[in-house]
Amino acid sequence: MELTIAYTLRPVREEDEALLVEIYSSTRADEMALVPWDAAVKDAFLRSQCSAQLAHYRSHFPEATHDMILMDGEPVGRLYVDRRNAEIRILDVTLLEQARGHGVGTRIIQELMKEADDRDVSLSIYVESFNRSLGLFQRLGFVKTEENGASWLMVWRPGS
Repeated sequence: MELTIAYTLRPVREEDEALLVEIYSSTRADEMALVPWDAAVKDAFLRSQCSAQLAHYRSHFPEATHDMILMDGEPVGRLYVDRRNAEIRILDVTLLEQARGHGVGTRIIQELMKEADDRDVSLSIYVESFNRSLGLFQRLGFVKTEENGASWLMVWRPGS
């Protein structure tokens, strides 16, 4: 089934910092609902964690692309991808809540699968075992090849 959901990508810019924190925070909303911290403490924690994650990605994956996902010209998520010789590794793909469920994430993953197929390399991503996107990756043919605590390395290979 060919999806026709329209989106564009553009490189992340300095002025995207607040939106990157919002996108990151959206992935931790359920967890933050469980802690008894006030809003200011939660905000400081999430900003710190987002900054640490970005620093880690920049340090360990300096050649990776980091793009904003746009729908109708408006940023609705981010895509961080490291293209290696033998693998394409999705470091992060996250959509804001209002952009989820419209097929954009599926389309992005399918296009990365086509790129991997064209290059004859695997496509991989670490997904937390409790993350609702795990089902998407499984439906698209990704298989678990490794467990690291609660994170699973999900891999798709051309021809699979």
